[in-house]
Formats: sequence, C-alpha cells, structure tokens
Amino acid sequence: MSLSASLKLPIDGMACTGCASRLQTALNAIEGINADVSFAAKSAEFTIDDSVDYDDTVKSILILIEQKGYKTALPLEDDALNNGQSVAPPSPTIKAPHDSQAKTQELLLEGVTCASCVGKIEKALNALPDVQQAQINFALRTASITGDVDTETLIKTIEAAGYNAKSTDNASDEKLLDEKEKADQKYYRKLILQVWIGLGLGVPLMAYGLLGGPMTVNSPIERGVWLVIGLICAAVMYFAGKHFYIGAWKSFVNHNANMDTLIALGTGTAWLYSMIVVIYPLALPEMARHVYFEATAMIIGLINLGLALEVKARGRTSEAIQRLIGLQPKTARVIRDGKDIDITIEQVLLDDLVRVRPGECIPVDGIVNEGKTTIDESMLTGEPMPVKKSPGDEIVAGSINKSGSIIFKATRVGKDTALAQIIKMVKRAQNSKPPIGRLADIIASYFVPVIMIISITSALVWLNFGPEPSIAFAVVSATTVLIIACPCALGLATPMSVMVGVGKAAEAGILIRNGEALQNASKITTMVLDKTGTITLGEPKVTDIYRVNSMDEDQILQLAASLEIGSEHPLAQAIVESANERGLKTDKVEHFNAIAGQGVEGTVGDKGLFFGNQKLMLEQGISINKEAQDVSLKMAGEAKTPMFFAIDGDLAALIAVADPIKEDSISAIKRLQKEGIRVVMLTGDNQATAKAVAQKVGITDYFAEVAPADKSKKVAELQAQGEIVGMTGDGINDAPALALANVGFAIGTGTDVAIESADITLMRGSLHGLADAISVSKATLRNIKQNLVGAFIYNAAGVPLAAGILFPFFGLLLNPVIAGAAMAFSSLTVVSNANRLRFFKPQDH
Repeated sequence: MSLSASLKLPIDGMACTGCASRLQTALNAIEGINADVSFAAKSAEFTIDDSVDYDDTVKSILILIEQKGYKTALPLEDDALNNGQSVAPPSPTIKAPHDSQAKTQELLLEGVTCASCVGKIEKALNALPDVQQAQINFALRTASITGDVDTETLIKTIEAAGYNAKSTDNASDEKLLDEKEKADQKYYRKLILQVWIGLGLGVPLMAYGLLGGPMTVNSPIERGVWLVIGLICAAVMYFAGKHFYIGAWKSFVNHNANMDTLIALGTGTAWLYSMIVVIYPLALPEMARHVYFEATAMIIGLINLGLALEVKARGRTSEAIQRLIGLQPKTARVIRDGKDIDITIEQVLLDDLVRVRPGECIPVDGIVNEGKTTIDESMLTGEPMPVKKSPGDEIVAGSINKSGSIIFKATRVGKDTALAQIIKMVKRAQNSKPPIGRLADIIASYFVPVIMIISITSALVWLNFGPEPSIAFAVVSATTVLIIACPCALGLATPMSVMVGVGKAAEAGILIRNGEALQNASKITTMVLDKTGTITLGEPKVTDIYRVNSMDEDQILQLAASLEIGSEHPLAQAIVESANERGLKTDKVEHFNAIAGQGVEGTVGDKGLFFGNQKLMLEQGISINKEAQDVSLKMAGEAKTPMFFAIDGDLAALIAVADPIKEDSISAIKRLQKEGIRVVMLTGDNQATAKAVAQKVGITDYFAEVAPADKSKKVAELQAQGEIVGMTGDGINDAPALALANVGFAIGTGTDVAIESADITLMRGSLHGLADAISVSKATLRNIKQNLVGAFIYNAAGVPLAAGILFPFFGLLLNPVIAGAAMAFSSLTVVSNANRLRFFKPQDH
C-alpha cells in the first residue's frame, strides 16, 4: 500500500502573497512532494510521497526555504496519512543551516547609486541557476553571493545589468580595508573638486539673480551672454556631473532607472530648456524666456556635496571592523631550530612554537606550552578583567599578554583563528538584510518609474491648467520632482543602521549572525535559559557524600569516579575531579552505558554499578529507604544535585554536587525581567534542586527533569502559546533547542556545536551579554525605523511640494536648487542618525 506523510512548517519572513506563490512554485520542484504555502497562515503544508527518502526530502525543503530568504523550523511531530500509520520524523537537529556549505564570495561594486540599483543587481544575480542567495549592501557597495558560481560569471552578470564589480578573493581583510579607504579618499577628493566646479558657476549666477539681475533673454546682448554661460554650464555638467549622465545612459541601455536617471533628466531638462530660450527666444512667450543655468550647476554641485559628506560619514560606520582588523598583529616570534625568529603572520604554521613577551599581542590561536601569565581578552569578549593562563590553557589571536612571558603552540592560523572568524561573521552580518529592510527594497523597485510618471504628469498639468508662462512652470515642477525624489535615503536607511548596530554589538563581545537575528532579538517575549553553564558556572563540585552501606567515602568515590570517567557530563567530571583531589586512582570500567536523562551504568572489577537520578534507581528496581529519601530532598533544597549510587543492586550512597551560580546571573535576569521578558529555566535536575536554583536567581517559571531531547519540545510549546522565544545554552544537548528558537543565543565559552546552532553568540559567559544583545537589537531596530520613517516622510512630503501642490493656495513653487539641496542632505541625515548608534550604551549592570 502506498503511504505518504504530511508535514506542516511555519514560514517566517513572507511579505506578501507573491512571496508565498513564488515559494510554493520553488518547493513543488522538489521531487516527491506537494506543497501548499499560505501567506495568511504564515505556514506551508506538505504531502511527502513514500517513493522518496523522508529525511533527505525534509532537509531539502528546509534548505530551500532558507535559501529563498525565509525562516522555518521542524514541528514536534509529523502525522502520517492513510490508516494512521506513522512515519519516523527526522532528527530534531535537522534544520536548514545558517550558512550553506556552498562558497560565499564578496565583490566590490561600482556605479551603485541608490536603492533601485540594489534591487536590479540582486534580481540579476539571484536569477543565476546556481546562486543560492545574493545580497547587496548599499552602504558598503559590496555584493555577497552564496552559491557554486565562478567569479567571472558573477562579474559579467553585474556588468550586463549596467554596473561594474571586482573580486576581493585572495586579499586579506587588512588589505581590503586599506584599498577601500584609499578608494574612498580618492572618491571624496574627486567629489569635492566637482563640488567646487558646480558651485563655482552656480553660486555667482544665483547671487546675480537674487540681487535683481535679469535671468531672461530679451535682447541680442543678453542672448550672447547667456549663450556663453550655457556653454560654460555644459562644461560644468561634463566635468562635475559626467558620472550622473553615464550612469543614466547605462541604466537606459539596460532598461533600468535609478538615481542617476532622475538627476540626469532633471538637470538635463533645465539646461536644455534654457538653451532653447537662448537659441530660439522668439519661439516662446516673453514671460517664458527664463533661463535655469544656475539651477543646473547648483544642483550638480549640491548633490556632489551630499555624496562627499555621505562618504565621509559612511567611513565612521565601519569603525568596529577597523578595530577588529587592527587587533591582528603583522608579525610573530616563532621558535625554529632552537632560535627565535620574527616572521610575518602569514608564515606561521600549525604546531609552531610561538614566544610572546609581556605587552605583546597574541598573533595566532594556540595552547600555552610554557609559562604563566594574564591575558586581556576584552577586545574580543567585552570582559574587562584579565584572565589567568597557564600550560594547557587556550589563548586567542588579538588578545594582549599582560604580565608573564609565555611559549604556546599554534593551533589555528590565518583565516582559521577565532579573530578571523569573528571578523568574517561581523562582515557577513553587516552585509545581511533584516526583514524590515525588504520593505524599502520593494518600494525602491517601483520608486524611480513612479517618480518619472509623476514628473511628466506634473508637467502636463502645468501646461494645461497652469498660469502663464505655463511652459516655464511645467519645466520647473518636472525638474524639481525629479531632483527631490532621489531614493538614496531610502536605500541607506537599513544597511547603515545594521552596520553600526552589528559593529556595536561586536565591541561588547556579541556576535550577531545575520540581520534577521538582529531584528528578531528585539521582539523576544520569553527567554529560556539552560541552567548548567548558563545560569551556573558549569563547574560543579562534590559537596556531600552520604553513605548508606559500610563502605568509607574514599571507596565510594573511587568506584563512582571509575564509572564516571567515561562520561562527558559536567556532574561526572566533578566526581572524577574530586577523586583526583583526594589522590584516588580509578579502575577500568567495562560495559559502560549512558542512559539518556537518567545516568550511567557499568562494571568495575566484579561490581555492577548504577549512578544517576532517582528515576534510574526506580527503573532498575533499587529501593531507596526513607532516610536516604529525606537526605536527597534536603540536598536538593540547598540547590545541590543529589545523585544515587548503587552497587550490585543495592543503594550504597548519595553524592551531592553543587554548581555555583554565576555572580552576575541574578542581576542579569532582573535586567531581562525589567524589559518585560518572561524568563524560563530548563534543567535536567530534579524538581527540588530546580526550585532552589530558580528561587535564588529570581525565576518563577522553570521546567525540571527535562531530558536533552525534550528541550526543543519545551521551546516549541512556548512558541505554540504565541511567545517569541529566545533560547540560551552552551552545550551540545542545547543545539536542537537553539536551532528551533526564534533567536538562539550561545554562550561563547560553550561548545562549537552550540555556537554553530545559534543566531547570536555571547563571547563571554555572563548573562549580561544577553541583556546587552537585546538592548543593542532594540536600539538598532528603533534607529532603522527612524531612518525609514524619515526617508518616507521626506519623499511623501517633498514630491507633492515639488509638483506645486501649494501654488494654488499660497503661490509657492519649490525652486529646483532647494530640491537639490534637500535631496543631497537627506542621505546625510540618515547616515548621521545611524552613526548615533555608535554612542549607544546598554543599561549599566
């Protein structure tokens, strides 16, 4: 009998029914499925045929959804159709990866002038069959492309769209930054020269007109003078505004329209009309023989001034990256053949022995081999206190050696160091686009054509219904609409804030993976905290040994440590460390078996051992007397974790382990609660221990005795209640829950698996980093909204004014020069507002 399975997934990030339709079409291309995507329900339902592998198909679905720019997660259960037969669901850890295994390339763009350009390039790149995702950062003028496509194809595609690009491959971050700074400085100097050329003609002409000089052509002398000025103005248009006209022509050839199109049409119309007045004055009514050469020159000068100021201000937004790159030393002192030699950082090899003296920067990642010291890691973690390091401890590139001289073995070099990965993550996040930014993209894709239509409509209205000279009014209104409506501010609104916000977070030791995580963190209503290693230090110690039989403590501890030496659980390590401290030697364990959520079993010598929680004892039929039961409750009430140890089927002892609460966990949790966030604790400990820890840190909601596999289910249960859930953890067993949460926070001191599964990584162990991340997220989103609202209001108010909506009531018609100034400084306003984030400071701890 044919069997098919049903699957329903939430889809986050769809902006319209068109998104749902396109996603559905793409999903139905996957073999063996029938997809129905609903924009209203923000979900997708699938029927998966039994002719295809269920797990592989689900994974393909998840990856495709992520590639298309949306977010989803696996449900708790998948029900099969037909006779109620069940189909095994995939592992809860299967989820579309945050980063595809396909390579990601970065290209530097030239000729990108506004948000409309961004949309055209993204559309062209995303149309390539092997491109999974292409994102343009208008603020940085870079393209980030994920997919198996060669660089030459990408560059040709961008050129075909009317723009230029060059690869950044095989260039270090420092070299790229240096090249970008030099290019920006060169561009800035060029713009300033063009400003002087434009304003050099425009300002005297405007002053002449304001002082009462005639700007009309009514005599042969005036005709000759204005002809010379018109030719000079043409030279100004060439030398100071050539880039606008070249860009407009490229856009026209490629059937596009952008900022250059608006400026070229506006200034070109004003100049052409003026030249017609000069050459054929008798063809126009006397009242219409007004020239606008000053407007053409002034507009070009002012727009170039706005671009120059934007370039200057834009440079400040990348300060975080500059600081991070500046942490990388250029040389290292390695020991080869018994001699110390200084080499460039690129020449350091794995397993090289590196010497670092006091005050020097750690050049690559490694493990201390000789010596003791303290290391200042504040530039990476945000933690101000230096950290003690001794043989066996890890150190990371970019940190500062404070006191002693050490020799360490290089374990990660080049682009594999933690600092290099941090720089890569920050750059990727700065290039990403939060969902709120897609609104600006959608508007920008229609914006320029709509403005051109409004400009033409405005001119026609003035020609047909306006007072004399109607043709002059028509030219002024059409030109002013084109000039004032540039969508630069709209294009800069989101990326500028994201760049500064992500950089600000990195300075505090908070690594944000992408723009979506940055936005979603501001919406969190419930924060789920794992207990061990998150609220607590994750360094449990044995505090009590309660003996039930006649064996002494050392015998019990020796057997327990022998059994637990095969386990990686923090509580097991506490047992082993306690035995080591007493100088007890462990024996070989046989038939070791870890029982998920309960404990371990094994054989040491001729003794069969069980060690774990009360549930393990009950399932193994091991009786617990009332006195032992009371002792375990007392231990749990003191926030200790009681573990039961049985030998040959009889309870032998209770061993209590306590994991100290981090010093600042209580204050950090209060900060979260003050923000209106519900804080929930998850732990595998028993009810009594969980209650005691929760009470100490001020948490009222907690789940105890939660098996590792059930953590993601608790997250899903909270999401089903309508909560926007953040999950914070540090262990491998937290990875599924971190992946399923709306935003996953990994404690950077935890495992690589947890960090890879998370959306945001906290480089230090303090939960204050969690509160700081949410504060930065809220501040950044608030800044983005301010920018977007400002850009929308600017265009919504500016265009009607430019078209002449106030003329019938007050006789006011906006001057094209005023429009040029307003347009130039609108972008500067957005950039300046984004830069305010650089001074943002989270609430004091």
